[in-house]
Amino acid sequence: MTCAICGADAAADYTVAPRDETILLCDTCRAGAEGSPEDAPHWKCLNDAIWSPEPAVQVVAFRLLHKLDAAWATELLEIAYLEEDTLAWAEAGLSEDSDVVHKDSNGAVLSNGDTVVLIKDLPVKGAGFTAKRGTAVRNISLVPDNAGHIEGRVEGQRIVILTQFVKKS
Repeated sequence: MTCAICGADAAADYTVAPRDETILLCDTCRAGAEGSPEDAPHWKCLNDAIWSPEPAVQVVAFRLLHKLDAAWATELLEIAYLEEDTLAWAEAGLSEDSDVVHKDSNGAVLSNGDTVVLIKDLPVKGAGFTAKRGTAVRNISLVPDNAGHIEGRVEGQRIVILTQFVKKS
């Protein structure tokens, strides 16, 4: 019995909420999934785990990557692809940890994966272009610790957008 994330021996059952599917995790991966993992060489195993064919393994890897405060983890999340239902499952576990509510300019509550429209031309610092009013930003990500910020792709660039300048579509 080996860990589904890192391949270590002596793994035990771990239930992935909210769907209650079970995978095997070693003590280190279990501690990270249940707490706040520190950036350590052990977590480089997430480079493989996020591409697992098993959705429950992808969900745990996605959640661990979100908890890590490291540039490589953020970059891996940006290129990782999860099926729509698997992504929703992974994000459901993230939202349980957060009491921050993101609202658009009209007060509508925003969720991960929503599509928003810019209500104002926004100069993008460091990218050399202006995101035009009326631009649709699909599949947004919520910034977990700041209700005034969301992230999304505009003209192929991942940018942070203030929620006061968007409306949910």
